[in-house]
Amino acid sequence: MKLLILGATGATGLEVVTQAIERGHTVTAFVRNPEPLKTFGDRITVIRGNVLDSAELAGVLIGQEAVLSAFGPRLPISRDDADLLQRFAFALTHGMQQAGVRRVVIESTAFLFKDAVFPPAHLFGRLLFPGVVRDASEMENTFQKSGLDWTLVRPPQLTNKPRTGKYRVLEGHLPPFGFNISRADVADFMIKGGENHASIHKIIGLAK
Repeated sequence: MKLLILGATGATGLEVVTQAIERGHTVTAFVRNPEPLKTFGDRITVIRGNVLDSAELAGVLIGQEAVLSAFGPRLPISRDDADLLQRFAFALTHGMQQAGVRRVVIESTAFLFKDAVFPPAHLFGRLLFPGVVRDASEMENTFQKSGLDWTLVRPPQLTNKPRTGKYRVLEGHLPPFGFNISRADVADFMIKGGENHASIHKIIGLAK
């Protein structure tokens, strides 16, 4: 598949790029700073640009089959980035509509699972990261109303452990006692989600 990767220079994004190449996909990364991707050489196409600009996104989206997004704010979140995910969602949905690309898999956060008890993800999020909860919620709403073929992936705490391929997947809920998962396993699910249609219009909870 021809995949456009957003957030490709972040920890999860680098995993998505690496694994997508391993699975034989044609990868394009649209990033602000190409430097961290130089190690991939000519195995990927790197285009420099602004992911908050729908016109730029529409241009790079032409000819792509799916978008995988690990885009998110850098921590600690600055005041200027308080609504970053909302602005990103607006730009991407409009860019995809202009380019005629429908499939998108987006990394979100388990903080939005209001029914999670072990762990109480939503409570933790509201207490410790209320801005993230608010911004991510608005981002998800934008994709859900877009008419696109979206999948929202909500992982809990992310680790740098290796890919196992043995993680739990639960539609609409965080798996019980789902305290963490490796970025590599999140990338594994995102790529597989982009390859098939099983999770379209679904919110997916992941955990090891």
